[in-house]
Amino acid sequence: MTEPQSSHSRPEGAYDVFLSFRGEDTRKTFVDHLYTALVQAGIHTFRDDDELPRGEEISEHLLEAIRESKISIVVFSKGYASSRWCLNELVEILKCKRKKTGQIVLPIFYDIDPSDVRKQTGSFAEAFDKHEEERFEEKLVKEWRKALEDAGNLSGWSLNDMANGHEAKFIKGIIKDVLNKLRRECLYVPEHLVGMDLAHDIYDFLSTATDDVRIVGIHGMPGIGKTTIAKVVFNQLCNGLDGSCFLSDINETSKQFNGLALLQKQLLHDILKQDVANINCVDRGKVMIKDRLCRKRVLVVADDVAHLDQLNALMGERSWFGPGSRVIITTRDSSLLRKADLTYEIEELEPDESLQLFSWHAFKDTKPAEDYIELSKKAVDFCGGLPLALQVIGALLYRENNDKWEGEIDNLSRIPNQDIQGKLLISFDALDGELQNAFLDIAFFFIGKEKEYVAKLLGACCRYNPEVLEKLRERSLIEILEETVTMHDLLREMGREVVFKAKGCMECTSEKHYGMYFSSRRVRML
Repeated sequence: MTEPQSSHSRPEGAYDVFLSFRGEDTRKTFVDHLYTALVQAGIHTFRDDDELPRGEEISEHLLEAIRESKISIVVFSKGYASSRWCLNELVEILKCKRKKTGQIVLPIFYDIDPSDVRKQTGSFAEAFDKHEEERFEEKLVKEWRKALEDAGNLSGWSLNDMANGHEAKFIKGIIKDVLNKLRRECLYVPEHLVGMDLAHDIYDFLSTATDDVRIVGIHGMPGIGKTTIAKVVFNQLCNGLDGSCFLSDINETSKQFNGLALLQKQLLHDILKQDVANINCVDRGKVMIKDRLCRKRVLVVADDVAHLDQLNALMGERSWFGPGSRVIITTRDSSLLRKADLTYEIEELEPDESLQLFSWHAFKDTKPAEDYIELSKKAVDFCGGLPLALQVIGALLYRENNDKWEGEIDNLSRIPNQDIQGKLLISFDALDGELQNAFLDIAFFFIGKEKEYVAKLLGACCRYNPEVLEKLRERSLIEILEETVTMHDLLREMGREVVFKAKGCMECTSEKHYGMYFSSRRVRML
């Protein structure tokens, strides 16, 4: 028997909220009131209005609605677990939560204790007794139990605890919470990710309900994907706490004048969502962080930490953050992670994962074109499972003919496997003079600047073609994130190395020397 169609069973674009509930218990009462309040608040909500009996399999229409929703609200009532449909729907919702970055699951415990869901006691125990009498497949029953356990551990709303049984007040609080979650913006991550199993493990550890301040450390070589994994986990967790902050490129930022104080200010601003007075002393910033955040449940990512003083300035002690807070640290130096509860070393991608990532950039597909399979495998072998190299070399070869492929792969074969920058340099050498100069200018002056500002200044000073930024982005040499120009630190270092060698002055490592070198092109941007 298949599921009948209803007026709301087909997704109409991305939904804000997907409502999951036991129809016989709450359809014409609580869920109807909640749905009406969501719609009145301008929240695009999916609710299956069909009251007819449904089959055991969830239709593709409903699955699509779950996948395309930003938030799934699951209304747990006394009869919820008696419905095989509801249990199967919950399993799919939690699968989608694990796979899709930024998706939120918000449980509502309607006239039921959360522990009954988590431990399958009370009416939930009675429901499972019946399921076992009907001799459902053991694997399926275990899947249902695990889904209920996971959902019961999530932060949610309980009618009796939150509003003393007053439904109107309860619904008002839910609407406010949903609006707040929808306002928060997740970080950009590439559309096609591979090798994300580790992100799932980290999420599982950090999402467990506990009042401990949990710290996870991620370490590994440059370009291996530490920051991407941290972003994926950040997107999954950032909406369930009092505040969140992703501190990018800590090592580079801290080199600026008063850089650590700037990072302290960003941390306070992002979490408190209000202007913070300038911090002109790192020690004063430490006191402010501890005083203002010690009672807040927060998520903080410290990305690319290189020295202990950077960590001490931003998160000296666990007590600086409130109970239940979560901290992620990414670094190349595992010795900085001694206080972490768990540490993960990011290793190179497996050959099949490497080929898939390379193919996304070289062919915009999950696998190479038939005529390029062997050449693709050769290119992947030379990249050594390093995601950054796979992306850059794949983008270099996109839409190129067979001769170009063979020439560039021959260049790769001459470079030792451990020489990462040498491999990246191939993509730089393949640029024309204008793009090379634009890349070097960005590497020294424009990382973190607004795209419009960079394009305007480059055009005014150097008469670059307006399309240079887009061409560099297509080659994976720069990124445009929220209208801001950025670049991987390995690519930035490679650009600076190009200048220093051309200058014949390896000890010159400052932007000042670069400005002097390019003064003949009248690039005065110091």
